[in-house]
Amino acid sequence: MAYWWVNHKQTRDHEVRGDYLWSPRRNQNGARNQSYDNMALAQPGDVVYSYANGVLGAVGIVIARASPCPKPTEFGSVGDYWSNEGWLLPVAFTELERAVRPKDHIGLIAPLLPNRYSPIRRNGDGNQGVYLAAIPIVLGVMLDSLSGHAPPKDIQVAEAPSLVQLADVRDIEGDGSIPETQRAQLVQARVGQGLFRSRVLMKEQCCRVTGVRDHRLLRASHIKPWRHASNEERLSADNGLMLAPHVDAMFDQELISFEDSGRMIVRRDLSLEVLSRWAIDPKADVGPFRAGQRPFLEAHREALRNRWRA
Repeated sequence: MAYWWVNHKQTRDHEVRGDYLWSPRRNQNGARNQSYDNMALAQPGDVVYSYANGVLGAVGIVIARASPCPKPTEFGSVGDYWSNEGWLLPVAFTELERAVRPKDHIGLIAPLLPNRYSPIRRNGDGNQGVYLAAIPIVLGVMLDSLSGHAPPKDIQVAEAPSLVQLADVRDIEGDGSIPETQRAQLVQARVGQGLFRSRVLMKEQCCRVTGVRDHRLLRASHIKPWRHASNEERLSADNGLMLAPHVDAMFDQELISFEDSGRMIVRRDLSLEVLSRWAIDPKADVGPFRAGQRPFLEAHREALRNRWRA
């Protein structure tokens, strides 16, 4: 499942009412255009946001693969310079009850825009050279949150990124000293997906505390917090644990930690009733940790001790 953004000011009404998108297959000079090629890449189930007149006003679900089709007659004189040979992509559109004006949220949206073939510029102005643009899942989830659109059930990101996460993303995107490839990896890691999660899953197959193995229900948790870690540590499998969400919440707030041997450490101000209701044994032994994890765990334990003393 993927997210797409279509710029179609001239043909928006025809396409949204008609439940389709149409584009030429080539530029007027015969050159290929990635945003036209994207029509053939969209898959059934993908989400498409409709942008026209400065507003994302409709959202659609792709219902079939694109097929060759001549330019719709209802376009009339619009796009007279377009080739008659094109792609028709069936999309079931719905008008959004809460339209989104990207310029009103550009501080949140700009850091998540793709570096190439972006549908809008980082100041919020539309990019007239782009028709159908692929956008990152995290941006799609953000648009779902802003518009109130219910995301598809098979979405890869469990929740919209927090303001703290988005601030970190902006810092990453604005750091020219980080290579472009690593910037993309760090952005994905910050919102819980991508290279970091994959690396941790290769080492940690279940929640250390609950034993749950359904990866859909687990979070890749940084042992040494993101705010204190280097870029290399933020992507290191040794700095990660797969944890159930409620365990991750306690671990992230340094209410619990672990000895290298696997013995659980519980802070004094964490109610034993909470642990009882969540069926967590405070005397549990979750198994020894790898050598590479131990320096990160020591830092986590020290943070817990400091809060303990406070």
